[in-house]
Amino acid sequence: MTENNRAGAVPLSSILLQMITGYWVTQSLYVAAKLGIADLVADAPKTIEELAAKTGAKAPLLKRVLRTIASIGVFTETQPGIFGITPLAALLRSGTPDSMRPQAIMHGEEQYRAWADVLHNVQTGETAFEKEFGTSYFGYLAKHPEADRVFNEAQAGYTKQVAHAVVDAYDFSPFKTVIDIGAGYGPLLSAILRSQPEARGILFDQPHVAEAAGKRLAEAGVGDRCGTVGGDFFVEVPADGDVYILSLLLHDWDDERSIEILRNCRRAMPAHGKLLIVELVLPEGEEPFFGKWLDLHMLVLLGAQERTADEFKTLFAASGFALERVLPTASGLSIVEARPI
Repeated sequence: MTENNRAGAVPLSSILLQMITGYWVTQSLYVAAKLGIADLVADAPKTIEELAAKTGAKAPLLKRVLRTIASIGVFTETQPGIFGITPLAALLRSGTPDSMRPQAIMHGEEQYRAWADVLHNVQTGETAFEKEFGTSYFGYLAKHPEADRVFNEAQAGYTKQVAHAVVDAYDFSPFKTVIDIGAGYGPLLSAILRSQPEARGILFDQPHVAEAAGKRLAEAGVGDRCGTVGGDFFVEVPADGDVYILSLLLHDWDDERSIEILRNCRRAMPAHGKLLIVELVLPEGEEPFFGKWLDLHMLVLLGAQERTADEFKTLFAASGFALERVLPTASGLSIVEARPI
């Protein structure tokens, strides 16, 4: 008897069909996130008529979306036509510490559309996002403030989820000045400074991001110990930090541009400084790993990539650093530590 003929076994065709139709889930979650359904049912279940009236959706059609994602644990249909919150749905609320609503919206809009051109990307090398939108992803964000806000909120939300794992895995106590390059709104830097009351920080990002980050740092209770600097890390970065952190930054860029960033860090860094790269470090072979999917996403979005430890070692050798160690964290991200040479 073959594996597929055993009683209760799921046919391989069913498994593959579920993979093929995965985008159905992505877009259904996007609808719920964009309409703010989780916020509306956070306090108590609501009828589909109430939800439709508050969101401007058609009640029968919205019901079909919600009953479907309720079947996978996102929302619950407490009574026919009445929907309530679940632990998974709660992650789609706005403004909560663990909110993933910006991520659901970001992945459901421009980034989703770019994946339609992944075949073209693989065949020609032209970045799929650029083919779809006629500009680079970051160029697009510069001209679309709402998309830029959602992107930065999504990045901050993800970094906030993993920040404690990074702080738990690495001893930041030797460092008096921590410089976070491309820090976004600063959730990782905030976590580090909260863990090290004597340390000071500098948040460095594009001017409009750095300006917006000031409020977030104050809310995190570290605003009095952390300055914000706006600039371009392809030109220069703040000098004289004891440790430079690049979290989920180099995976946005190809090797040539990544080496530019690293060389600027090397020029700014004192001889005793440390460089910490916080990213998903790809394992060799066919081991399942989320970073392999993110690697494809970086290809589609930016023509960039995730990297193995050996690939980081190569980047460091070209930019004035030496790889010291790779520390895994409980989040799946790793801390790649390097020293200037």
